[in-house]
Amino acid sequence: MVHKPANYDRWPKESLVKRVMELEEELKRRGQAPEVQRQERALAAAVTSIEADLKAAEKKKKKAAKFDPGKYSTRLIALKFAYLGKNYNGFEYQSSAKMPSIEEELWKALVKSCLIFPERPDEVDFGPWEYSKCGRTDRGVSAFGQVIGIRVRSNKPLPKEPQEEQTEGNGGDDVVMAEAAQRQAEAEGEKAAAAADVDHKKPEWDPIADEIPYCRVLNRLLPPDIRVMAWAPVLPPDFSARFSCRERQYRYFFTQPAFAPMPSSLEQKSGVKQGWLDIDKMREAAKMFEGVHDFRNFCKIDPGKQITNFSRRIFESDIVEVKDLESDLPYLGLPEFQPPAGSDGSHPKVYYFHVRGSAFLWHQIRHMVAVLFLVGQGLEPPSIVEQLLDVEKNPRKPNYVMADEVPLVLWDCIFPRLSDEEANAVVPGSSGDGKDSHDPEAEGDVEMVDSIDWVWMGEDDPMSLYGAQGLVTELWGTWRERKMDEILANRLLNFVATKPDIERKLIKGASSAPPKGIKKVYEGGNKAQFRGTYTPLFKRQLLASAQEVNDKYAQGFGFKDAEEMTKTKNWRSAIREQKDKNKKSGRSKAGGAETPAEESSS
Repeated sequence: MVHKPANYDRWPKESLVKRVMELEEELKRRGQAPEVQRQERALAAAVTSIEADLKAAEKKKKKAAKFDPGKYSTRLIALKFAYLGKNYNGFEYQSSAKMPSIEEELWKALVKSCLIFPERPDEVDFGPWEYSKCGRTDRGVSAFGQVIGIRVRSNKPLPKEPQEEQTEGNGGDDVVMAEAAQRQAEAEGEKAAAAADVDHKKPEWDPIADEIPYCRVLNRLLPPDIRVMAWAPVLPPDFSARFSCRERQYRYFFTQPAFAPMPSSLEQKSGVKQGWLDIDKMREAAKMFEGVHDFRNFCKIDPGKQITNFSRRIFESDIVEVKDLESDLPYLGLPEFQPPAGSDGSHPKVYYFHVRGSAFLWHQIRHMVAVLFLVGQGLEPPSIVEQLLDVEKNPRKPNYVMADEVPLVLWDCIFPRLSDEEANAVVPGSSGDGKDSHDPEAEGDVEMVDSIDWVWMGEDDPMSLYGAQGLVTELWGTWRERKMDEILANRLLNFVATKPDIERKLIKGASSAPPKGIKKVYEGGNKAQFRGTYTPLFKRQLLASAQEVNDKYAQGFGFKDAEEMTKTKNWRSAIREQKDKNKKSGRSKAGGAETPAEESSS
C-alpha cells in the first residue's frame, strides 16, 4: 500500500500544534550530545521486567480494542442540531481560521465516537461519508434548526453471508462425496428448522429502540453550546440536506429601544426620539421583501462563484414581538425617556425580523436588516426597499454597513414532500437557481410542511431530556449562566441610569446637549455609532455592479471577462491551479477574497 503524505491543510489547529511539539521533541533528541544519549540508553535498559510486562499487557489490550469497521453496518441519517455561534468561526471548517468551526467540532465528536472511521482522523474530510449540509452560517451566527445528512455506523446486524457450494468434481469420490453431502444437508436442515423456530420467537431488529442513541452519544462529546436535538432514521430517496431543503427560516433579534436613549432634557429637539425604532414603518418596509425579487443590492457580491442570477423568493417577511421575555429596565418607563408618541407596556421589548425563503445570497439577511434599521430610525422612508429592489433603475448598491452577525439565527430548515418533477427542479451541483424556487411565473407553496419524521430527544427516553446529562438539564445550565450575566448587567445599568441627579450641574458651563451635527445611528450590534450628518443611501458612493465585480475577478486570472472564463471547461480547477502557482511564486492572490463553499445568508 502506497503511503499517502499527510494533508496538513485539513488538520484542526490542536492537531497541528500537537504535531509541531512532536517534531520539536524529535529535533531536540537528535541534537543531544553523544554522552547524554549513552546515559539515556543505559537508563532505558534499566527498566524492570515488571514495567516491561505492564507495557506489553497495555499494548496488547490496546491492540485488542482496535476498532474494526468491517464488523458494523452503516446507514444514512439526518441530524438536526442547534448551536450558539458567538464563539465559533462559522459553520464550515476552515484550516486557516483562528477560532474553531462547528464542522470541526462535529468531526471530532463523530470520529471519537467511531460513528465514522476515517483513515486519517486528524484530517477533516467529510467526502467519503455522503455528507451534505443545509446552510452555511458565518462567524458569530447561531442556528436552532441546522440539518446535515451523513452515513454513520449502525447497530443493525450485518446480513449473513451465504455459504459457497462446492461445484468442482473429484474423480471417483464424487458419488461418496454426494451421499455424504446429502446426509449432512439433511442434518443441517433439521438444525435450521429448529433454529428457525427460535428466530421466529426472537423480535426483529428495531431501527430506533435497538439503534445507537446518536443524539446522546454526540452530545456527550460536543461542547455545551452545540447540541444535537433530533435524528431521522428514514430519509427520502436521493436525500441531500442542501438540495432537498425548500425553505429556510431566519430570525434576527433586536431590542426596543435599540440603544440607550437620552433624557429629553439633553436631547436636541426633533421629531424622532433617539434609540426608539418605529416598528410600524419597519414592518411596512419588511413586507416589500415578499415575493420574487432581485436582491443584488441586499447582498455581498462573491466573484468566486460568478453568480448572475440574484433572484430569490421570499415567502414571508415581518417584524414580530417576542411576548414571553422578562427583562425590564424600570428607568425606561420614566416620562423623560419615553418616545414622543409613548409606548405601551414595560421596556425594553424584544422583536425579531422574521423571514422565510427558498434560498438566500451571501450576507443577504444582514443587509436587509440594516436597511430596516435605517427605516426604523426615520433616516430612510419605507419606500427605500422598493428602490433598492429596482435593479433596472439602480443596478449598483449604495455603500452601507450590514447589521451585526450575533443576533441572527438560522431558525429552521423545511424538507417538504416533493413530486419527482419538483425534486429534479434543482440539479445538485448548481447554484440552487431552480425553477420552483426563483421563477416568478412558477407556482410555489408558501406554507410548506416538513415531511421528515424526526426522532426528537425525549421521545425515545424522557430521561434523555431531564436526566443527569439530559438535553434540558444541560441547556438549563447554559441558559442560567448567561441569565445571571444579564440580570447583573440589567441591575447595574438601571442603578447607574437612576442614581445621579443630572439637574445639579455641579460644573458651570458644562454641555447640556451633544454637539450639533453629531448623530447616533444604529447599524446593529450592541451600541449606536456616532456619525456626522446622515447621508441618504442614494447620495452615497455606489459600488461596482455585479457584472463589473465578476469581470474584474476573471481578469485577475488572465481572462478577458467573466463570460470568457465561465465558458472555459473546468474554470474553477484552472483558477485553483493559478492560485497555487501564485503562492509558490510569492505573488499575492488575484481576483478577490476566497469563495465560500455555499451560499450563506448570514
